[in-house]
Amino acid sequence: MNYIVTEKKFLAVVFGFEKFQPYGIGSHVIVHTDHAALKHLFSKKDAKPRLIRWFLLLQEFDCEIRDRKGSENLVADHLFRIIVESETTIFECFSDKQLLMVQSEPWHADIVNYLVTGEIPMGWNKHDKDRFFSPVKFF
Repeated sequence: MNYIVTEKKFLAVVFGFEKFQPYGIGSHVIVHTDHAALKHLFSKKDAKPRLIRWFLLLQEFDCEIRDRKGSENLVADHLFRIIVESETTIFECFSDKQLLMVQSEPWHADIVNYLVTGEIPMGWNKHDKDRFFSPVKFF
């Protein structure tokens, strides 16, 4: 209740990333907001320690903040104005979750390896080889 509007909206973004953290890691996330100041918070040099902590939390994500007017972004405008009657606690930091390994090879990694070395991955059956060589002929 003691935060200004900009901090409330930025906390909502941090809260959303906390809740959907497994979906946001390794992908580009676009946040649509009706508050233009959020875009410029990332470039602010003299921010409050709380905002700096939130910036550091969001650095593990590839996120982009886009501004839309409140009249164009009706969902965000409506959600921000909902009055919550029960007391809800929002934690300002992510829970202590650890991601052990993220492995994301591009879809064309096997094709490039085959074209460079002439070898296909070990352990493939005939069906896997046929499915592999079908698109390779176009390269």
